[in-house]
Amino acid sequence: MATVLTQVGEELIVDLMDSASADYVGWGTGAGTAAKGDTALFTAATEARVVATRSQPVADKVRWVATITADGSKTITNAGVFDAAGSGSPPTGGTPLIVHGDFTGVPLLAGDKIEFTIDLEIT
Repeated sequence: MATVLTQVGEELIVDLMDSASADYVGWGTGAGTAAKGDTALFTAATEARVVATRSQPVADKVRWVATITADGSKTITNAGVFDAAGSGSPPTGGTPLIVHGDFTGVPLLAGDKIEFTIDLEIT
């Protein structure tokens, strides 16, 4: 017996994600590897989460695009999608991470920016 998530099922999940209010992107510092059980960034940076532009480029993919500006010198190593802006320094609040990604550290100075494109594809 086989059980599969059909293409229509994948598209339905993406449609539901695309209609949710998960539109905030935050970034962090620190070391680690993004994992399914993550509930927070490695070390959330002090900048507020920003509102992302959400789109659905294909039927089974949700995309968030957001730009964050550094408030000081730091090395950014991870970013994620949340359902709330969060508050405080580092920002907290809202549902834990929905999508989390890690990458080789990007050193920044105050005023430097990173534009993130975060894709979630159900396959």
